[in-house]
Amino acid sequence: MTSGHAVAVAVFGAGRMARAHATAWAALGVPVRWIVSPRRRQELWDDAELGLGSARWTDDPAEALADADVTIASICTPTPTHRLLAEQALRAGRHVLLEKPIALTLEDALALQTVADEAPGILMVAHVVRFFAGYAELADRIAAGAVGRPRAVQAHRLSAAPEGADWLHDEERSGGVLVDFAIHDLDQANAVLGRPIAVTSIAAGGVGTGFDGAISTTVEYADGGVAQVLSAVDLPAGTPFRTGFTVVGTDGVDAAAGADGDPFVAQAAYFLACVESGAAPRRAPVSAAVAALRLALAARESLHSGRRVELS
Repeated sequence: MTSGHAVAVAVFGAGRMARAHATAWAALGVPVRWIVSPRRRQELWDDAELGLGSARWTDDPAEALADADVTIASICTPTPTHRLLAEQALRAGRHVLLEKPIALTLEDALALQTVADEAPGILMVAHVVRFFAGYAELADRIAAGAVGRPRAVQAHRLSAAPEGADWLHDEERSGGVLVDFAIHDLDQANAVLGRPIAVTSIAAGGVGTGFDGAISTTVEYADGGVAQVLSAVDLPAGTPFRTGFTVVGTDGVDAAAGADGDPFVAQAAYFLACVESGAAPRRAPVSAAVAALRLALAARESLHSGRRVELS
């Protein structure tokens, strides 16, 4: 699939997530003109299938954003840089696909949302689970009334420890398991159950740091719904990634499982359609990304304080 308009991308970052974005753009026939990073990880990028031979490398975001042919900035850098880079790209008139979480603090998330509301470009936060085929189909079935009124959600996300991303293990930089990893399931629970009012998180075996431990999170919702989320991202190397999401309603039960399909391509294709039509991303609105961060931060507060945390 190739865009019918002149669209080109600058990818910010040079790690595995940046490569996932670049691969998705290549699959859609959208050229990557720039890779913006202070470091080069050629072992991830020397792939003829990506077609990145003509892409230029720079450590200066302004250089890439000054290229009039760049219409989209795919930002896949560590979370503390999200607000600054996204604002810079939006103010330069570019459309921005920003890796989740939207920011590391609620203050930065709200400030970025304000900039996005006023900018000519479109901002979409890449909550890629919204584009897992099974999860998207489940969302459609729930919206069509397949289980009646949703009243409970059970989710799990289990993974081996991440490799080659030391910043993830620093909770001050990544937000830890709840802000960087469990936020996917918290976002999904919000989408089904609405407005969260309180959260309690408990770590099995005590609270670790960064990406350690197995964490159980219970979220209470304004309409009486309850979500239970299990998150573990320190399993032994080679442990297969597992994810699942079950919705219990007044009229039945339905579920989704697995990272089926190619969600990064689906995500990029949806964002490209928004860019070409000028439409805001209703499937992944910025407000939902802010709400997911608000809940994840409250869950982390609960984890460290050992108490139930109410959301205003």
